[in-house]
Amino acid sequence: MGVAIPKGIVGLRGQVVKSIELEGPGVVRVHCRRDARYQPVDARTGHVGRINRRLRRTVWDVPLFGHRVALDIEYLEIAIGARDRRVEQLPFVDAGGRYTKRLEELISAMCRHLPISAVARWSGLSWVTVKDMDRRHLQATLPALKPRDLTGLRHLGVDEVARAKGHDYVTVVYDLERGGLLWVGDGKCADSLGLFLAELSQETAAGIEAVAMDMGPAYQAAVREHLPNAIIVFDRFHVMKLYSDLIRNVRAAEFRKADADGKQVIKGSLYLLLGNRQHLDASGVQRLEDLMSANQTLATIYTLKEQLQALWSAPTEAAMQLALVRWCELARATQIRRLHTFANTLDNHTNGICAYARFKLTTARIEAGNVAIGMIRKRARGLLDQHYFKLKIRQTAVPEPPLALFPKARSLPHASA
Repeated sequence: MGVAIPKGIVGLRGQVVKSIELEGPGVVRVHCRRDARYQPVDARTGHVGRINRRLRRTVWDVPLFGHRVALDIEYLEIAIGARDRRVEQLPFVDAGGRYTKRLEELISAMCRHLPISAVARWSGLSWVTVKDMDRRHLQATLPALKPRDLTGLRHLGVDEVARAKGHDYVTVVYDLERGGLLWVGDGKCADSLGLFLAELSQETAAGIEAVAMDMGPAYQAAVREHLPNAIIVFDRFHVMKLYSDLIRNVRAAEFRKADADGKQVIKGSLYLLLGNRQHLDASGVQRLEDLMSANQTLATIYTLKEQLQALWSAPTEAAMQLALVRWCELARATQIRRLHTFANTLDNHTNGICAYARFKLTTARIEAGNVAIGMIRKRARGLLDQHYFKLKIRQTAVPEPPLALFPKARSLPHASA
C-alpha cells in the first residue's frame, strides 16, 4: 500500500511526485511531472511566458536514508516575445543546475568546517563540483560589502593575506572598534586599498581617525591620498614579527659559527628566544639561563626583545617616543649589525609606532581573521580560484546561520521518567 507524501515535506514547488523507486545500489529516483496550476515564469525577468515545449532533466537532491536522491523533473521552455526562448524559473534549483539549492546549502555548510576533499568523498561528488557548489551558494547568500553605506567608522585595520604562500595576495580591511570585516580586495598594492577608501562617503572618510597596518609603504600611500586627516598606526604585532625574524637570523648565524658544545646549547632554543619568560616552566627557565650564559649575542637580542615589548606599556605618546629613542641607542651600542638595521627601521617609523599610545589600537581582530583564513587554505589545498578564496574570507565574518533544510525544526521531546 502506497503512502502519500505531504507536499510540504517534498518541498518541490511546481512539481507533483508521481512515483518513487530504488534504482540501483544507493540511488532513490523520484519521478515528477509539472504541476499545471503554476504559471511559467521567465527565470531572467520574472515575467509570465507562453509554453513552447516540455523538457525533462535529472536533478540531485539531499540524501535520504543513506541513499542518493535523483529527481526526475519536468519543466517548461517558454516563449518571451516573438523570438526569445528561455527556461522557466524553478524555485528549488537554478536554471540549468544539476543540484537542488538545498543540496548546495548542505554542501556549503559542510565546506565551512571540513576540507573540500572530505565533503567530496562523503557526497560522491568531485572536488571541483563541491567547490563550485560552495562558491555558488556563497555568492548567492553572502551579504554584499558596501563601503559607501558605512557610518561611524573611526579606526580601521588593514592587512594582506595570500591564497598560498607567496601567491595571489588579497587586502582585508576591518573595523577595529566593532570587529567587522569591511572589504576584501585583490592585490596588496596602494590601488587595492585605494579602491575601498575611494568608495567611502566624504562624511565617513572625514570621521576616520586612525588606520593600523604594517610598515609597508603601499598602504601608507593609499591612506595619505584618501584619508589625509587619519593617523597611521604601525601595528605592534608586525613590529614584533620583524624582530622575531631578526632573532631567527641571528640565532642561525650563531649556530653556524659555534663549536660542537655551542651548537648543542643553541640547538632547539628558538622557542625560548621567541617566547616570554613567564610562560616557561622551571626547566625552560633554566635552559634559557644556560643559553644566555653561553652566548652573549643571543643574550643581548633576548634582553632587547623584552625591552622592546615594554615600549607598548608607555602611558603617553611622548613617553613612548623617549623609550623608543633609548632602545635604538642600546641596539646601536651592540656589535650586532642586524640590530643596527632594525633600529634604523624603527627610527624611520617612530611616529606611526608611538601613535599606539594615543589610540591603543591592536590588530587582534585581524590576526583572528588571519587564523581563520589560514584554516581556509588548509582545508582547500590546491585552491586556484581567487574569487572563491575571497568569498571564503567574507564567510568567516558572517555568523553561521541555521540550516534552512530544517526551517521549522523543534527540539525533540524529552523521554518521560
